[in-house]
Amino acid sequence: METHNETFMTPGEAFSLSGELALITGGATGIGRAIAHAFILSGARVILVGRRRELLEKAAAALGPAAGWAVHDVADTAHVPALVEDVRSRYGDVSILVNNAGHHLKKTIEETDEAEFRHMLDTHVTGAYALTRALIPPMIGKRHGQILFTASMTSFFGLSRVFAYSTAKSAYLGMVRSLAVDLSPNGIRVNAIAPGFIETDIARKAFEADPARKQRVLHRTPLGRLGTTEDVAWAAVYLCSPAARFVNGVVLPVDGGVLIGF
Repeated sequence: METHNETFMTPGEAFSLSGELALITGGATGIGRAIAHAFILSGARVILVGRRRELLEKAAAALGPAAGWAVHDVADTAHVPALVEDVRSRYGDVSILVNNAGHHLKKTIEETDEAEFRHMLDTHVTGAYALTRALIPPMIGKRHGQILFTASMTSFFGLSRVFAYSTAKSAYLGMVRSLAVDLSPNGIRVNAIAPGFIETDIARKAFEADPARKQRVLHRTPLGRLGTTEDVAWAAVYLCSPAARFVNGVVLPVDGGVLIGF
């Protein structure tokens, strides 16, 4: 009879984020806040980062003592050193970075001026680059860290009138692959989540104004429903947990099957 000497982690160990300190950009609302909530339930401390102090304070208070916050506009890369020093002095070294902050722009290339295009790239791409670059030295020193990007369905296929947004989110795929190759020898895993059509406040308002669009989305989604922010949040926990310790450089769709549907 074959015997197995390999010791398995328990489910509690495999999905635990105990001892981790996660910085989540765009963490006060929507998907970012849901990720923060799931991280805390999994044992991590979190730092919510965003532009609006009142939203950060409210979200952190609701999440409890494991949540802190720091005001920062990810497009303002000159402020990154001050942010990192503030976070380190108040909370310690970040071991998980979630590059989640972003904004949407529903315009064609003809309608998108250069300032709008640059701002989209500054927010998503340059902002993520600057924070990642600033936060990895302690991770490298400890040979432990996780970097997670929030990508998009537009990272994979074309959607109408989101030229700048699609360009920025597609850039994340290259960042994930390159960073995973460069950083994983130092004990840092790099992955991404690509949410499908998720029921956020913004999406809800948009669908209320255009019910036909919602029906098209549901028709395209094999599971036949919109995703929730919780669906995305638990996927984030998995990718940053020991359960995914051999998962590196991937982009995980959380989309109800949109990418494989027709």
